[in-house]
Amino acid sequence: MTTEATLPSTSASPTARQVWTRARGIALAVVLLLAAAVAIAVIRSDTKHGELDPRSVGPQGSRAVAELLADRGVSTRVVTTLDEARAAAAPDTTLLVAVPDLLTRSQQTRLRSSTADSGGRTVLVAPGSWSVEKLAPGVTADPATSFDSTLDPECQLPAARRAGSADTGGIRYTTTHLDAGECYPSERLATLLRIPAASGDGDTIVLGAPDILFNDRLDKQGNASLALQLLGSRPHLVWYLPSLSDASADPDEEKGFLDLLPSGWLWGTLQLFVAAALAALWRARRLGPLVPEKLPVAIRASETVEGRARLYRKANARDRAAAALRSSTRIRLAPLVGVPVTQAHAPETLLPALSAHLHGDGHHLHALLFGPPPGDDAALIALADQLDALEREVRRP
Repeated sequence: MTTEATLPSTSASPTARQVWTRARGIALAVVLLLAAAVAIAVIRSDTKHGELDPRSVGPQGSRAVAELLADRGVSTRVVTTLDEARAAAAPDTTLLVAVPDLLTRSQQTRLRSSTADSGGRTVLVAPGSWSVEKLAPGVTADPATSFDSTLDPECQLPAARRAGSADTGGIRYTTTHLDAGECYPSERLATLLRIPAASGDGDTIVLGAPDILFNDRLDKQGNASLALQLLGSRPHLVWYLPSLSDASADPDEEKGFLDLLPSGWLWGTLQLFVAAALAALWRARRLGPLVPEKLPVAIRASETVEGRARLYRKANARDRAAAALRSSTRIRLAPLVGVPVTQAHAPETLLPALSAHLHGDGHHLHALLFGPPPGDDAALIALADQLDALEREVRRP
């Protein structure tokens, strides 16, 4: 009966402790990211609502202007769907669209069809090129924004003249309407437009920046006066906060992949990319001295030589192969003729010793040991044979 010998394991798999040591940094980073996400969600889930929301008391909210309008008899109602906003368009109503660029093309067209002849006022807050040309035909957003935040009216619009300088600096606009009121110019382009309706008493206000509506900016410059005059011309104010989740959007409108992603996904993706880059930088290998490491298995020298030879052949590196053959031969020949190994690659030291030992012509030895690289594979093979023959002759007693 034979017994099987238990062979020692040669596996190079890391142990559980090694895996934990390597992964604990990444695990800590993931935990911190999750904790930060939960904290942000908790902070944003309170009763402060969001930016430009008339129910929000935060710095970027608009509760203050809504309260001031209420003191003057103007009611404020918040709507979040397109159908509600369209139904609210009336001669005695001011419809404020907080973020027009969130509206799709179809929503913009439907909203414009309801407000064009309503006889009321439509206030568009900082519409970009995506929405302004649909919601206010004849108006174009300039790609360059205003450098200054506080600007002077420089127009004949009564509301602007009474308010004086205000924080309207933001998106700049041009218009083809000859009867439009162009106010608060920056580099000759207006940041506030009043466009009268084609018929009736209605109009459209295009505001280049939302600053005059923010709680923390309302008491600066003439912001409060301008905001109250723009939003208080009718007894009712409907504050439309567009949303990507609006169920009243056109169901037949084809949406792209980017339209289906939730708001803030781009910022979240950027944060994850930065975190991954920092983790990679932290865990990356540092440049330093080479550390010898034992191989898990022994490799025969002949296999190493054959493998390197195949690499040389695949790369057509005959010059490197010839240099390796000559260098190895010189190192082996030097001790045989009484030359130190450190001088084996010096022709002026090695060649005279070899010539004295062989009693031959040193010119042939120079071409053989220090000559140019071979031009083809046949010449490389011939060089290897000649080097081998030279070594045998030197070793011959």
